[in-house]
Amino acid sequence: MNEAVKQTGTSPLDTAKLTAAVVLVLGGIVAFYLLAAQPAYVRWLAMAGGIVLAAIVIATSGYGRELKQFSLDARVELRKVFWPTREETLKVTGIVFLFIAVASLFFWVIDLVLAWATRLLTGQGG
Repeated sequence: MNEAVKQTGTSPLDTAKLTAAVVLVLGGIVAFYLLAAQPAYVRWLAMAGGIVLAAIVIATSGYGRELKQFSLDARVELRKVFWPTREETLKVTGIVFLFIAVASLFFWVIDLVLAWATRLLTGQGG
């Protein structure tokens, strides 16, 4: 890691916003079940409303800013990923299948040898 780890402090207000967001989500879920007599779309709107309000509250907190920065950094890192060509992918896949075939053959032979040795030592089998 070339960059120093940033220590971001969260204030008590951010913690209160996080708590409020959790309460809003739970309120949306509770509203969904309390409105059992209402049409389904009203129940889903109540729950979605709680989630949307919680997202808005989180977005205005330090946690939301950190999440946004994390998302931006992740996109930058994703652009640095080396994606293999089709030819490289097919070669590696072929090697993996070949290794699986060889390993399967090896374990089959080991199983035959151990079964033969077991029959020889115990005197059982045909």
